[in-house]
Amino acid sequence: MTAPRILIVDDNAMNVDLVSFLLTADAMQVESAVDAAQASACIAAQQPDLILMDIQMPGVDGLELTRRLKSDPATRRIPIVALTAYAMKGDEERMLAAGCDGYIAKPVEVASFTRQVRAFLAASSH
Repeated sequence: MTAPRILIVDDNAMNVDLVSFLLTADAMQVESAVDAAQASACIAAQQPDLILMDIQMPGVDGLELTRRLKSDPATRRIPIVALTAYAMKGDEERMLAAGCDGYIAKPVEVASFTRQVRAFLAASSH
């Protein structure tokens, strides 16, 4: 069985480093992108099994990038999980309405993070 490929789209290097460390330690392949353009290039080169999408990024934000990916037949099946510090009332609904398949709040809970990611991977494989 091949290791799941995860794309982290986040402009904060500390967040990317932590999430990458946790996923790699749990036998997942990790790529990262700092913005929508870099993410699009990564996805075109090799589609990931799951995308962890920061919502608040400069330029094209995570919700707009999610809408674009979900409207494209070539990428609409890739599960996208919002990975964000947004935790206000109504934010989760906004993320789901944009096409996100789920939501993980930052800062991530180190003890349960990879379990959450694996649950999203399992749900998407059915």
